[in-house]
Amino acid sequence: MKNIVIFGAPGAGKGTQSDKMIEKYGFGHISTGDVLRSEIAKGTELGKTAKGFIDQGQLVPDDLIVSMLAQVYDSFGKDHKGVIFDGFPRTIPQAEALKTMLKERGHSIAAMIELFVPEDELVKRLLLRGKMSGRSDDNEVTIQNRLGVYHSQTAPLIDWYEKEGIRYHVDGLGSVDEIFERICEVIEKID
Repeated sequence: MKNIVIFGAPGAGKGTQSDKMIEKYGFGHISTGDVLRSEIAKGTELGKTAKGFIDQGQLVPDDLIVSMLAQVYDSFGKDHKGVIFDGFPRTIPQAEALKTMLKERGHSIAAMIELFVPEDELVKRLLLRGKMSGRSDDNEVTIQNRLGVYHSQTAPLIDWYEKEGIRYHVDGLGSVDEIFERICEVIEKID
Protein backbone atom coordinates (compact mmCIF):
# COMPACT_ATOMS: atom_id res chain seq x y z
CA MET A 1 0.00 0.00 0.00
CA LYS A 2 1.42 3.34 -1.06
CA ASN A 3 -0.47 6.31 0.37
CA ILE A 4 0.88 9.47 -1.22
CA VAL A 5 0.49 13.18 -0.58
CA ILE A 6 0.80 15.04 -3.89
CA PHE A 7 2.13 18.45 -2.99
CA GLY A 8 2.90 21.71 -4.71
CA ALA A 9 1.83 25.29 -5.26
CA PRO A 10 -1.31 26.13 -7.24
CA GLY A 11 -0.55 25.36 -10.89
CA ALA A 12 2.19 22.81 -10.16
CA GLY A 13 0.25 20.04 -11.92
CA LYS A 14 -1.04 18.03 -8.96
CA GLY A 15 -4.38 17.16 -10.59
CA THR A 16 -2.83 16.21 -13.93
CA GLN A 17 -0.21 13.98 -12.31
CA SER A 18 -2.74 12.46 -9.89
CA ASP A 19 -4.83 11.33 -12.87
CA LYS A 20 -1.79 9.64 -14.42
CA MET A 21 -0.89 7.88 -11.13
CA ILE A 22 -4.46 6.61 -10.75
CA GLU A 23 -4.41 5.26 -14.30
CA LYS A 24 -1.03 3.53 -13.97
CA TYR A 25 -1.10 2.28 -10.37
CA GLY A 26 -4.81 1.95 -9.56
CA PHE A 27 -4.59 4.29 -6.57
CA GLY A 28 -7.63 5.80 -4.95
CA HIS A 29 -7.86 9.59 -5.00
CA ILE A 30 -9.08 11.96 -2.33
CA SER A 31 -9.42 15.62 -3.30
CA THR A 32 -10.52 17.69 -0.30
CA GLY A 33 -12.49 20.09 -2.51
CA ASP A 34 -14.31 17.22 -4.24
CA VAL A 35 -15.12 15.58 -0.90
CA LEU A 36 -16.51 18.81 0.56
CA ARG A 37 -18.65 19.50 -2.52
CA SER A 38 -19.93 15.91 -2.54
CA GLU A 39 -20.87 15.86 1.16
CA ILE A 40 -22.66 19.21 0.79
CA ALA A 41 -24.50 18.06 -2.35
CA LYS A 42 -25.59 14.81 -0.64
CA GLY A 43 -26.84 16.80 2.36
CA THR A 44 -25.00 14.60 4.88
CA GLU A 45 -24.65 15.82 8.47
CA LEU A 46 -20.95 16.49 7.87
CA GLY A 47 -21.86 18.32 4.65
CA LYS A 48 -24.45 20.49 6.38
CA THR A 49 -21.99 21.40 9.11
CA ALA A 50 -19.26 22.20 6.55
CA LYS A 51 -21.70 24.30 4.49
CA GLY A 52 -22.48 26.37 7.59
CA PHE A 53 -18.81 27.31 7.94
CA ILE A 54 -18.38 27.96 4.21
CA ASP A 55 -21.53 30.11 4.02
CA GLN A 56 -20.12 32.28 6.80
CA GLY A 57 -16.85 32.67 4.90
CA GLN A 58 -14.95 30.57 7.41
CA LEU A 59 -12.56 27.68 6.87
CA VAL A 60 -13.95 24.24 7.60
CA PRO A 61 -12.29 23.05 10.84
CA ASP A 62 -9.57 20.43 10.47
CA ASP A 63 -11.36 17.81 12.58
CA LEU A 64 -14.41 18.01 10.32
CA ILE A 65 -12.32 17.67 7.15
CA VAL A 66 -10.39 14.73 8.63
CA SER A 67 -13.71 13.02 9.52
CA MET A 68 -14.86 13.41 5.92
CA LEU A 69 -11.54 12.17 4.54
CA ALA A 70 -11.59 9.20 6.92
CA GLN A 71 -14.99 8.13 5.59
CA VAL A 72 -13.79 8.34 1.98
CA TYR A 73 -10.52 6.60 2.85
CA ASP A 74 -12.39 3.75 4.55
CA SER A 75 -14.63 3.38 1.47
CA PHE A 76 -11.61 2.07 -0.49
CA GLY A 77 -11.54 -1.04 1.74
CA LYS A 78 -8.71 -2.53 3.76
CA ASP A 79 -6.69 -3.92 0.84
CA HIS A 80 -6.43 -0.95 -1.51
CA LYS A 81 -3.21 -0.21 -3.44
CA GLY A 82 -2.89 3.23 -1.93
CA VAL A 83 -4.56 6.62 -1.95
CA ILE A 84 -3.41 9.95 -3.32
CA PHE A 85 -4.20 12.86 -1.01
CA ASP A 86 -4.64 15.91 -3.23
CA GLY A 87 -5.12 19.33 -1.62
CA PHE A 88 -4.66 17.95 1.87
CA PRO A 89 -2.90 18.48 4.16
CA ARG A 90 -2.36 22.23 3.76
CA THR A 91 -1.06 22.94 7.26
CA ILE A 92 1.10 21.15 9.84
CA PRO A 93 -1.88 20.48 12.17
CA GLN A 94 -3.69 18.87 9.19
CA ALA A 95 -0.62 16.72 8.45
CA GLU A 96 -0.52 15.60 12.08
CA ALA A 97 -4.27 14.81 12.02
CA LEU A 98 -3.88 12.81 8.78
CA LYS A 99 -0.96 10.89 10.27
CA THR A 100 -3.06 10.04 13.36
CA MET A 101 -6.11 9.02 11.29
CA LEU A 102 -4.00 6.66 9.17
CA LYS A 103 -2.10 5.29 12.18
CA GLU A 104 -5.44 4.33 13.80
CA ARG A 105 -5.95 2.09 10.75
CA GLY A 106 -2.41 0.68 10.81
CA HIS A 107 -1.49 2.73 7.73
CA SER A 108 0.81 5.65 6.95
CA ILE A 109 1.89 8.06 4.24
CA ALA A 110 4.61 6.40 2.14
CA ALA A 111 5.68 9.57 0.33
CA MET A 112 5.04 13.26 0.03
CA ILE A 113 5.80 14.05 -3.61
CA GLU A 114 6.59 17.74 -3.95
CA LEU A 115 6.13 19.06 -7.48
CA PHE A 116 8.41 22.07 -7.63
CA VAL A 117 7.74 24.74 -10.26
CA PRO A 118 9.29 28.25 -10.22
CA GLU A 119 6.80 31.00 -9.41
CA ASP A 120 6.94 32.77 -12.79
CA GLU A 121 6.02 29.48 -14.49
CA LEU A 122 3.18 28.87 -12.00
CA VAL A 123 1.67 32.27 -12.83
CA LYS A 124 1.94 31.57 -16.59
CA ARG A 125 0.27 28.17 -16.18
CA LEU A 126 -2.56 29.50 -14.03
CA LEU A 127 -3.28 32.43 -16.35
CA LEU A 128 -3.35 30.02 -19.30
CA ARG A 129 -5.64 27.64 -17.39
CA GLY A 130 -7.93 30.57 -16.59
CA LYS A 131 -8.20 31.52 -20.26
CA MET A 132 -8.81 27.93 -21.37
CA SER A 133 -11.19 26.82 -18.61
CA GLY A 134 -12.84 30.09 -17.67
CA ARG A 135 -11.95 29.51 -14.00
CA SER A 136 -12.59 32.84 -12.33
CA ASP A 137 -9.96 32.18 -9.63
CA ASP A 138 -7.20 32.03 -12.25
CA ASN A 139 -6.61 35.78 -12.57
CA GLU A 140 -3.52 37.83 -11.69
CA VAL A 141 -4.75 39.17 -8.31
CA THR A 142 -6.22 35.92 -7.06
CA ILE A 143 -3.18 33.96 -8.23
CA GLN A 144 -0.86 36.23 -6.23
CA ASN A 145 -3.12 35.84 -3.16
CA ARG A 146 -3.22 32.04 -3.54
CA LEU A 147 0.57 31.87 -3.91
CA GLY A 148 0.95 34.08 -0.83
CA VAL A 149 -1.25 31.74 1.21
CA TYR A 150 0.67 28.75 -0.15
CA HIS A 151 4.04 30.23 0.91
CA SER A 152 2.88 31.32 4.37
CA GLN A 153 0.64 28.40 5.39
CA THR A 154 1.35 25.38 3.20
CA ALA A 155 5.06 25.52 2.29
CA PRO A 156 6.13 24.83 5.93
CA LEU A 157 4.91 21.25 5.30
CA ILE A 158 7.97 20.71 3.12
CA ASP A 159 10.21 20.80 6.20
CA TRP A 160 7.68 18.78 8.25
CA TYR A 161 7.65 15.94 5.71
CA GLU A 162 11.43 16.22 5.32
CA LYS A 163 11.75 15.54 9.07
CA GLU A 164 9.35 12.59 8.65
CA GLY A 165 11.84 11.25 6.08
CA ILE A 166 9.26 10.88 3.30
CA ARG A 167 9.61 14.08 1.25
CA TYR A 168 10.53 13.59 -2.41
CA HIS A 169 11.36 16.70 -4.42
CA VAL A 170 10.33 16.33 -8.08
CA ASP A 171 11.15 18.89 -10.79
CA GLY A 172 7.78 20.02 -12.13
CA LEU A 173 9.15 21.51 -15.37
CA GLY A 174 9.02 19.71 -18.71
CA SER A 175 6.32 17.79 -20.52
CA VAL A 176 3.54 16.06 -18.56
CA ASP A 177 5.11 12.69 -19.46
CA GLU A 178 8.63 13.76 -18.41
CA ILE A 179 7.34 14.91 -15.03
CA PHE A 180 5.33 11.70 -14.66
CA GLU A 181 8.46 9.61 -15.32
CA ARG A 182 10.17 11.38 -12.40
CA ILE A 183 7.16 10.66 -10.18
CA CYS A 184 7.17 6.98 -11.22
CA GLU A 185 10.83 6.72 -10.19
CA VAL A 186 9.81 7.86 -6.69
CA ILE A 187 6.79 5.54 -6.50
CA GLU A 188 8.88 2.54 -7.63
CA LYS A 189 11.45 3.05 -4.85
CA ILE A 190 9.09 3.57 -1.89
CA ASP A 191 7.75 0.69 0.21
